[in-house]
Amino acid sequence: MTSNISRCQIVPLPHDQVSFQIAGREVTRWHFGTDAPRPFFFPLVGPGDTWLTRMGHPGAPNHDHHRSVWFAHHRVLGIDFWSDATPATIRQQKWLAYEDGEDEAVMAVECGWYDGHDPTPLMQQQLCAAVVPGQGQEWGLEFQLRLRPTAEQIELQKTNFGIVAVRVAKELSAAFGNGGLTDSEGRRGEASIFGQRARWVDYSGTARSPADGSARTVGVTLFDHPSNPDHPTHWHVRNDGWMGASLCFTRSRVIRTDVPLLLRYLLWIHDGAAPRDGIEDTFRAFAERPRFRIDRRPRPHHHFGIRRDATS
Repeated sequence: MTSNISRCQIVPLPHDQVSFQIAGREVTRWHFGTDAPRPFFFPLVGPGDTWLTRMGHPGAPNHDHHRSVWFAHHRVLGIDFWSDATPATIRQQKWLAYEDGEDEAVMAVECGWYDGHDPTPLMQQQLCAAVVPGQGQEWGLEFQLRLRPTAEQIELQKTNFGIVAVRVAKELSAAFGNGGLTDSEGRRGEASIFGQRARWVDYSGTARSPADGSARTVGVTLFDHPSNPDHPTHWHVRNDGWMGASLCFTRSRVIRTDVPLLLRYLLWIHDGAAPRDGIEDTFRAFAERPRFRIDRRPRPHHHFGIRRDATS
């Protein structure tokens, strides 16, 4: 009997969670409940069922806003959307589409950025997130963010913090484990990479499986897409276990309602310690992939569907 079950699936779960699966194996979850100030992905499951990300800083309780993989910005019209010491929140308003497939599965959701006082969001965030399988148990998590202000324009002010960041597992960090940072330009470590421009940054080291405690050398690479403004981006990285693509590292950025800001990133979960040739091949494939487009579809399907659109 021929199975009609797609290899890659997006599976909604109770308690405001969505499971991303490849061949029945869960590789990450999207968490969008109101118990946290903003949505996040946790965990990233690597080869050998290792966990590559964690919740919070291993040694600093004032960094609990570091939730595995998240989207935020420190200064939006002077409002802090980055830390937890603020009333500002990012809330998922609705899901638009879940698309399963053999080569990828894609989730599209709409989120609002709220200042904590006005019930109307300052900004709308449309997120497409796709799980893309690789060889063996390697895989990618591709993001496309579309940011649009609800007023005529909005300013994302100059800051190191935002708009996408990753808090790696304790064992992967350079300060608390045996891991290390590298970038596309061949630089190594926080002192060499911090504030520099690069096409990608990688964190690799030995991680453990929570299921059986087995250890394996694995890593995660964060790619900046060539279509992003000011590519290659500046990077905010730390030896204590995090890396972020800094959209406004050197200057503020104004977004207009009639010209939304489109951003694309990819997280690649790989086997071994930063295999440079494989990472470069992954970057080239990502650079050539068309962007996502969300369209309305007639009944009985969802109101919206997602497709790749090379012409948009």
